[in-house]
Amino acid sequence: MELKTKYQYTYFIYPYMVDETKYDKYILKLLKDNKCTFKIFQKERDLDVYNYFLPEIRKYYFPTFDLRGEELKRFDRLSLDQKKKIISEQSVACFTYDLGDEVQGKAGEEGGIFFRVESIEIICFNTGICFFSLKTVIENSNDFEDVLDFNYRFKDINSEFLKLKNFENIKIQTSTFNDIKDITEIINEVTGVYTKKLMKDFSSRFYTYGYVCLEGNHWNEMSPFENIEHDFLKYANVLPKDFNSDFNKSNLEQNLHIIDKMKYYKTAVTISSSNIICSGIDTYNYTKLLYDYENQYFYTYILALYKSLFLRKLDNEFREYDKIIKLRKSFIKFTNILWNKDITIDDNGSLYFKTLNRSLGIEEAYNDIKNKYEIIYKDLNIEKNNNYYSIIVILLIFSLIFNTINIIFLMFFFGR
Repeated sequence: MELKTKYQYTYFIYPYMVDETKYDKYILKLLKDNKCTFKIFQKERDLDVYNYFLPEIRKYYFPTFDLRGEELKRFDRLSLDQKKKIISEQSVACFTYDLGDEVQGKAGEEGGIFFRVESIEIICFNTGICFFSLKTVIENSNDFEDVLDFNYRFKDINSEFLKLKNFENIKIQTSTFNDIKDITEIINEVTGVYTKKLMKDFSSRFYTYGYVCLEGNHWNEMSPFENIEHDFLKYANVLPKDFNSDFNKSNLEQNLHIIDKMKYYKTAVTISSSNIICSGIDTYNYTKLLYDYENQYFYTYILALYKSLFLRKLDNEFREYDKIIKLRKSFIKFTNILWNKDITIDDNGSLYFKTLNRSLGIEEAYNDIKNKYEIIYKDLNIEKNNNYYSIIVILLIFSLIFNTINIIFLMFFFGR
């Protein structure tokens, strides 16, 4: 029996780096862009996000929650330059990007998969690490296989792999886009001229963050999860429908972390994706979970990605001795704000965040950098001390020479 979906969406997330010294200029660029809107979180409208994150993390991650009443009115009246100064000094800034008319696309050639772009969000940390997030929804189809193929194809549209996948090219049919490559042009437009290469070994593929709710007859008391497990594993690993190889269980344990705390939904996390699958047999799954996963859990995923990329960024830069003092300060600040801190008291959210940290290897990366910094900093201190001792020795030599000359002079003078 072919699997049918009840609801579905996929976020494709592209991280990029803005030159930290030009971060304020980049913020001003976004403020001047008529398609961009600075996103201000409001307690009443975003109550679930507000209640989900602990106060200290909320203050760091969503500083605009503090913009209320008269303060918000004063902010709205400020000039763009004044807004730029305030926003660029905040730890995180969020923007929405308006594409205008509803955008519909088509994946594949004949009988392709139609999809629409529902929203685009830009999330920037003042360290220069930013995320371009694009939400897509498949239209005119409720075939689960279409979700598999679409996610597999779309994740590479911004990478060099697109050229290698012409046989499964994604075409756009819309007045806004002429071709799928237009999306990469939007990314280039948004990221702008202030960006630099994020990492030497960094792939330009999208991170994939997806939600699928299956029709209840596929997974219930009479139809166990084992019946759909193989399809779930393809979805979890962002593989196409025709991927027929057997999954190696030992490899799965290393590369895939599955959260199955609840009876009728499972979350799968890999190093480049976070995908949730659930059954429509439980109304919670297509009412509350549907919303939670694209809000507080989505921002949880972005925060975990940020931690991972920030540590990778430091690891790439720590070899430069002239930057070590500045980088050490950044590392200490990161430790004080984000390291070993709970972000929520929500049980499921806390488990999800811990799973993300484990899947992305964040703790190992942190300890590796910590050890490297300690060695380098110790080496710098030794070098500093050696220089200090060298100066002392030189001064002692000069002092000895001066005293010797002085004694000889006195002996000669009084000897007469």
